[in-house]
Amino acid sequence: MQQVTDKELEKDRYLLYIYTPFCGTCALARSMLDKIESVHQQDIFYEMNASLNPDFMQAYKIESVPCLLIKEDGEIKDKVYAFKSIGNIYSYLMTYKPELFAKS
Repeated sequence: MQQVTDKELEKDRYLLYIYTPFCGTCALARSMLDKIESVHQQDIFYEMNASLNPDFMQAYKIESVPCLLIKEDGEIKDKVYAFKSIGNIYSYLMTYKPELFAKS
């Protein structure tokens, strides 16, 4: 997972994992995202420490962590707070990152 930069945040499309370092639920969510990236052997998600970005948290009305913020076509499409399972995250990836599933 790559640390998000201001340049990345300006893009029209990204999947941003927002967490805090001492959050147990965040650690569990991160392990799910890490497994997905491992299977696909690529960085799929950007990450942001909520504690270091209070202005972003307020501007985007992030209610809690962990959060998977999905930006598509220049606008926020979804904020996933309940990660539930790897299968649940894949349901979002099929919608917002279908190129992961294209046959090569």
